[in-house]
Amino acid sequence: MWWLIGIVAASLTTLGFVPQVVKMWRSKSVLDLSLLTFCQMLVGSSLWLLYGLHLKDPVIVGANVVTGGVLVLALALYHRFSRRKPE
Repeated sequence: MWWLIGIVAASLTTLGFVPQVVKMWRSKSVLDLSLLTFCQMLVGSSLWLLYGLHLKDPVIVGANVVTGGVLVLALALYHRFSRRKPE
């Protein structure tokens, strides 16, 4: 039972930034976003990944590998769109 709760929790938090990434891609804008938030979450996710590796917990490891990937994509989009001039 607890394993299932862990899977659901990891899925929800892992995919939490996907709507923001989609919005950035569609709008080509990052004007109302905080770079610090993305950086802070990436550091936190990286630390969770290390913790999961230490525990050999596949749920923690998998969730944070995916979260890290989503956040790296978000940072790349942030960098790309923050250099654009508003239309």
